[in-house]
Amino acid sequence: MNKTDRLLAIVLELQSREVVRGEDLAALFETSVRTIYRDIQALSEAGVPIIGAPGTGYSLMKGYFLPPVSFTVEEAVTLLIGTDFIEQRFDEEYRVRSQAVRKKVEAVLSENVRREASRLRKALRLLAPGKQVALSKEREYFEKIRQALLDERKIRFHYSKKMGDSGGNPHSDRTVAPYGLVLVEGAWMLVGYCDLRQDIRHFRLSRMTELIALEERFKLPADFNLREYTPKDDRDLRVRLLFNPDLADKVKESGYPYMEDMEEHPDGLHVVLRIRQQDEVLRWVLGWGAGVTVLEPAAFRDRIREEALKILKRY
Repeated sequence: MNKTDRLLAIVLELQSREVVRGEDLAALFETSVRTIYRDIQALSEAGVPIIGAPGTGYSLMKGYFLPPVSFTVEEAVTLLIGTDFIEQRFDEEYRVRSQAVRKKVEAVLSENVRREASRLRKALRLLAPGKQVALSKEREYFEKIRQALLDERKIRFHYSKKMGDSGGNPHSDRTVAPYGLVLVEGAWMLVGYCDLRQDIRHFRLSRMTELIALEERFKLPADFNLREYTPKDDRDLRVRLLFNPDLADKVKESGYPYMEDMEEHPDGLHVVLRIRQQDEVLRWVLGWGAGVTVLEPAAFRDRIREEALKILKRY
């Protein structure tokens, strides 16, 4: 990194943190502390208001902001594709904001970078998910939940699960304190504290109906961090499958989330699924027809046989 690039990087680093020690800057930019001292002096002489406190570190005077000087083609494309993604998957307010961001980014690009970024961006495409009606409802609920998160208000909705709960009922009304929204395999999930279950639960927005924000407030637990949160893994049932060799590539490309392990053998592709209950993977396994054999457990093999006989009776 040359001196000019390092000076700009030091300012950006100071902008992002309240106080930075000279030793930390030296380690970050792989140079000596003495060089950092000279860089700080050069920035001060150039008019950058840097405050230095002995034994504490450096900080920028409050209110000072240095906008980025320029973007590379790759950086510009990254930002512009990001706005495309937000337009597709976020609510209306953020879609409008993403359009404004795109105009601002394009306005500060040099003509050469703007031309090259446009050429590269035309070679990349984000396909919008199908089922536009369902996606429209998901966006509507995303906006309501996002606002409830900001206002720290609980929400109530009717929820439909793929499989029934312990009482056999796949439908229930839930009151939830929303902790965060997570995009999982193209679908938005709500992570929140469920009053019914008295624990943190996950809910797909696409399975919600009749969602409303309540007046009842909540406080996010001080020890909860969405970025560090890891859901409890209770998938303790393993299913071993054998796929015909001609299906191996398709199975690998499927990216099925329940696959834990796979190995190729002369007789075909051996796959291990880890699940909570058989119904989670029943339709997926049946979808491969005669190209897959359930090796174990025996109970799941019997279940597949029963379903196959039901299908045979229909035809």
